[in-house]
Amino acid sequence: MQKGNWIWNILVVLAVVVSIAAFALHYQNYVSIKADELKIFSGVYRKNVPLDAVDSLYLVEKFPKMERQSGFSWLAKEKGVFKDSLYGTKTYVFVDDLNQTKIKMVYQDSLVLYWNTADSLETRRWYGLIKEKLARMNNTLE
Repeated sequence: MQKGNWIWNILVVLAVVVSIAAFALHYQNYVSIKADELKIFSGVYRKNVPLDAVDSLYLVEKFPKMERQSGFSWLAKEKGVFKDSLYGTKTYVFVDDLNQTKIKMVYQDSLVLYWNTADSLETRRWYGLIKEKLARMNNTLE
């Protein structure tokens, strides 16, 4: 047996561990609302959206054709930064299941965020929670 093989064995094990860690971090979206700010992240992709900057909130079945600037698609997952091919605006996508309903959030006049969770009921729960927070914020602003 050669003496240099242990280096290759360590590199192979390290590559497998890094790949598993990257998969685990991107496997699902992690969503929270703290201090009237929606925080969503999945691996290296993160977005913080102040709720007072939200212009509109919708549930949609599909999103428009977009050009990927960075990100990935795998099975029914779509994550990354895209450019809307119709309007040319930057769009952030955190979709755990392309087949489920997605939340479309327009904020700061032209920025768009599409996201959902793998569970459609959880996505609808988040939609209702954000809609309720926005309604409360609008009542206090008036």
